[in-house]
Amino acid sequence: MAPRPPFPPFDEEAALRKVQAAEDAWNTRDPERVALAYTEDSVWRNRDRFLTGRDAIVSFLRDKWDRELDYALRKDLWAFHGDRIAVRFQYEFRDAGGQWWRAYGNELWEFAEDGLMRRREASINDLRISEAERRLFGPRTDAGREGPLPVR
Repeated sequence: MAPRPPFPPFDEEAALRKVQAAEDAWNTRDPERVALAYTEDSVWRNRDRFLTGRDAIVSFLRDKWDRELDYALRKDLWAFHGDRIAVRFQYEFRDAGGQWWRAYGNELWEFAEDGLMRRREASINDLRISEAERRLFGPRTDAGREGPLPVR
């Protein structure tokens, strides 16, 4: 697998680049593309699901984006040290019945020397919202980078 810069240990600029790259990739909703950022044997905890390896990640993401329609994600750097980064995030989606949701979460990431993520732990809570309460509309654009995520 090709190395994925920036490489640990991370400084603030490198950590911010990793977070933005992850947000950009996830907003493509392309499971194969997203999975390339993880080691072949990457270990995940996502809510109550435990996964190991890229094939499991791809399958998980396909199922996720089949259910979570019009998905839009924002990530913010929370902290970093050495080969680890912590982020907070929010994403919005609608289900097949048309109900909108906002998910709030935190992720802990650990990277291999080649810059691929070898561990991801995600804690996520969902909040039912109305369409009028939406505030995330598709991926960020370079010209339209928003500031930090709102607290609520």
